[in-house]
Amino acid sequence: MSIEQNQKKKAGLSWQRMLPLVVLAAGLAAFFAFGLDEYLNFGALRQNRVWLLQQVEESAVLAALAYIGLYIAVVAFSLPGGAVMTIAGGFLFGQWLGAAYVIFAATVGATVLFVAARTALGDALRSKAGPFLKKMEAGFQENALSYLLVLRLVPVFPFFIVNLVPAFLGVSLKVFFVATFVGIIPGSFVYATVGAGLGSIFDAGGTFSASNILTPEILTSLIGLAILALLPIAYKKFRARRGR
Repeated sequence: MSIEQNQKKKAGLSWQRMLPLVVLAAGLAAFFAFGLDEYLNFGALRQNRVWLLQQVEESAVLAALAYIGLYIAVVAFSLPGGAVMTIAGGFLFGQWLGAAYVIFAATVGATVLFVAARTALGDALRSKAGPFLKKMEAGFQENALSYLLVLRLVPVFPFFIVNLVPAFLGVSLKVFFVATFVGIIPGSFVYATVGAGLGSIFDAGGTFSASNILTPEILTSLIGLAILALLPIAYKKFRARRGR
């Protein structure tokens, strides 16, 4: 194979690897270009409340599939409105079913974005990484499950950031999937439970904001779970120091 043919082959492979992220970026741009962000808010949920609940009552399976598909798209394309979608799940399907749909859809959507990022940029970034990033990567990989559980349990960083960073640090797909699935369970139930009671707020004519959900009590509980997730790391470090 000539040098020119080899370069063309590499260029073709690079384009194929970048294609998933290009599609996701195009979807994000189209979301705002068509003004779809106007529909992912509590005002739209209130206005379309009767119609949405009617669809759930008449076609529960189809409504659930549509909701799950939309939620996967919101997460995979990193669209704003994840909190609204989670609360809407509890509002439309109840606390338990709503939380179950959210956990499944959010995990699948996050995994799609993770795989796309890892395929397109993960190997390239790691090959050009300096000593500091390589050291950080090694430490993260050693305790990836615990670190990811903490990042999922305590919403310090945006959800899409936690989907992307592990892809660049070489976290395995299995660890990412398990940590995401388990880590989002508590928060999903909290938001779905709030959503299940959203109808009474609408009936009373009150206003609602997702920022009011994470009360000090709930945050304390989530931080407690995060500390439990860090215990294996602390134990490892303790054993390593005793073994010196």
